Amino acid sequence: MGKNHISIPEKFIFETTIPVRITDINYGGHAGNDSILSLIHEARMQFLYSLDLSEMNFGGVALIMSDLAVDFKAEIMYGDNTLIRVSVSEISKASFNLIYQIIITRNDKETVAANVRTGMVCFDYAAKKIRAIPGSALIKIKPGFFSEDL
Repeated sequence: MGKNHISIPEKFIFETTIPVRITDINYGGHAGNDSILSLIHEARMQFLYSLDLSEMNFGGVALIMSDLAVDFKAEIMYGDNTLIRVSVSEISKASFNLIYQIIITRNDKETVAANVRTGMVCFDYAAKKIRAIPGSALIKIKPGFFSEDL
């Protein structure tokens, strides 16, 4: 089975720290794949919120996730604090990718635990149609919008 390739950007435009909860841990003793989705969902919400946007008000349209790829690199355990970095890539007329890198620190060593890509599409729920990325949102998510490097 081939792996999904996730291109990791040189720079990330947002980062947040999210603790791993006991409910994130599965019978294998590490964060389950569903918990990884919860962690990146929280990171995505915080990223959008930092831009005065949300999944339900993305410049006048909503966002839906069209696809997902996860490349697991290391176990995430209970008690870990995850540093989740976010970047935007492959912007098109109606969609874009969000790239996430989940990092854990143990014994003073940073380790990439997972790289994740979500395809996000602008959607009008009332009309049940895909819509173009609104200009007001596009200017906020475009690489280079942020003046400070993380």
